[in-house]
Amino acid sequence: MRKLMVAACGSMLLAAPLAHADVVGLGAHVSYWDSELSGKATDNGDVVDVENDLNLDSDSNANASLYFEHPVPVLPNVRLNYTLIEQSGRGELGANFGGIDVNTGADVRSDLDLEQLDLTLYYEVLDNWVNLDLGLTARDLDGELIVQQVGGTQASKTEVDAILPMGYVAARFDLPLTGVSVGAEGNFISYSGDSLHDFNAYGQLDIAVLQLRAGYRQMSIDYEDDDESLDLDIDGPFISAGVVF
Repeated sequence: MRKLMVAACGSMLLAAPLAHADVVGLGAHVSYWDSELSGKATDNGDVVDVENDLNLDSDSNANASLYFEHPVPVLPNVRLNYTLIEQSGRGELGANFGGIDVNTGADVRSDLDLEQLDLTLYYEVLDNWVNLDLGLTARDLDGELIVQQVGGTQASKTEVDAILPMGYVAARFDLPLTGVSVGAEGNFISYSGDSLHDFNAYGQLDIAVLQLRAGYRQMSIDYEDDDESLDLDIDGPFISAGVVF
């Protein structure tokens, strides 16, 4: 996926409408995502089910975002987003996986770490009671799945390390005079059999500079690098709190 053409990304950004905010805006959010994991991992042709075989369960999720909007024409607005997902579990392999021979012990301890940092450049296409943003995201994705034989020395490591250009879209509908709104936003890329989609939908309440959200987030990763691959779905409800100026 590193081979995605930079020229294509530049063309998408230049094609965006040159809308801009009326005033300078700054906002920050932190959130808790109660995510569940399903899917599979492949290592040299061996396949493991991360939910049923490894029994991975969420240990912690860290999510934070920061955005800056300005009234300068042509220049895009900027958004940073950070997500860390850590899951671990103890399970039993039904077949050999990544050098782990089930004949010498099928009990395994597994740890999954997924870390991503997004830099998004976007334009405001609409900015009234209907809000629409379009842009591009550069996502630095770093992931590692370690499966370790319990009571033994055999282990498998499946890694993801990529910087991905992704499309970005966000829409929000404000209910006049209520401080209540509903919205959705997402990033997406699909190329040569690999894909990554990250979407969420939410309800929002604004109280002065305080912004509260509750919603549902779903992320799908289908990534292959030589003989290793991850095909994962991570989803669940989230809540967030932020301030806007």
